[in-house]
Amino acid sequence: MVKKPQLNILIIGTGMYVSGRGTDGYGTILPAVYEWMRKGRQGDIYIAGSRSEGIEEIKKKVRELNELYGFTITPKYYPDDVADDHEAYLKAMKGISRPACALIATPDNIHRKVAGDTIQNGLHSLVVKPLAPTLKEVEELIKLQETHQVYCAVEFHKRLDRSNIKLRDSIENGRIGDPLYFIVEYSQRKSIPKERFRNWVESTNIFQYLGIHYVDIIYYATGATPRRAMAIGQMNYLASHGINTYDYIQAVIEWEAPAGNKFVSTFLTNWIDPERTSAMSDQKLKVIGTKGRYEADQKRRGILIIDDTNGIEEPNPDFCAMYGVGEKNIAFQGYGIESIHQFLSDVVDIETGSVRINDLEGKRPTFKESVIPTIVLEAVNRSLANGSEWENIDVVACDERMRVWNR
Repeated sequence: MVKKPQLNILIIGTGMYVSGRGTDGYGTILPAVYEWMRKGRQGDIYIAGSRSEGIEEIKKKVRELNELYGFTITPKYYPDDVADDHEAYLKAMKGISRPACALIATPDNIHRKVAGDTIQNGLHSLVVKPLAPTLKEVEELIKLQETHQVYCAVEFHKRLDRSNIKLRDSIENGRIGDPLYFIVEYSQRKSIPKERFRNWVESTNIFQYLGIHYVDIIYYATGATPRRAMAIGQMNYLASHGINTYDYIQAVIEWEAPAGNKFVSTFLTNWIDPERTSAMSDQKLKVIGTKGRYEADQKRRGILIIDDTNGIEEPNPDFCAMYGVGEKNIAFQGYGIESIHQFLSDVVDIETGSVRINDLEGKRPTFKESVIPTIVLEAVNRSLANGSEWENIDVVACDERMRVWNR
């Protein structure tokens, strides 16, 4: 048997997406790493957080997963004492040997700092969305990535959702004609801003945290570039609970497709859904074209579970779900897992010389692919700050950036 190449993995962050902190689940990143190791992959696991409380919680999750999987992972934790340490990930990088990569799941406002540090330390890096709140930060990260010649991507896992791949196919093959308008509805329960992200929720907003996913999907499916944007935000429920961020943001973006035709996308995003709603995320997508329409209810995936304790639940079996509990043969599957495995596999291919970093441009959600979503994000945030005025996007500058990045 051919020995599989070793890859050491540094996880930066200990929150809900990493380990399911604050829930009965295990998040997405930690299960993805277990599935990676279950397939015989070799390497050490490092986990860095900023708070000792988060490290203790993730240790508990690791113990539970070790028992569920029937094999043991023994990560090295930073910090591994009772003290909080916001620079623990820097200490972790000093002890990690190459080849290695970083999976970064920290608050939006520190992505530039953390990813910049991992890149400068020679680690291939995967960052949860959005890459950064501003184009300036994104371009700085791209330049760092090119200077240090490491592979960097954004964890836009919705690109691997089969319903979004089908959307892209329906546009590319002309089945629904030229897009005229997109309608995106995306919301989450109010416990997300009130409890799980309470420490940093005021440094982001619902469009930046959730809406950015579908900005990327529209760009991915159409290849269009944004021309102008306008947004309206409402503060009511969260403000009444002492949280200075929007309950709801409606954004309208005008795009121009490569063939020159224009279309509009309307985003309706909130994170004040009732706690008793049937899913953590309620997400719907509608696209109207000159020859047809495409509709996807991405909450209702065909499964409904009702019980005395939890009430009604509509789980998404396609994103990140645990299977095999009854047979004691645990496996996590879904496009959330696949997204992380795609990155890890790409890193192994780069390290073994079978793929070059530049070969992945246009095929993966690299840092350069995040330029367009960030331009939209900035325009939306400017509109919110400027009384919901239309914000024009510099067409020449936007197109020039894409030409430079895609050379």
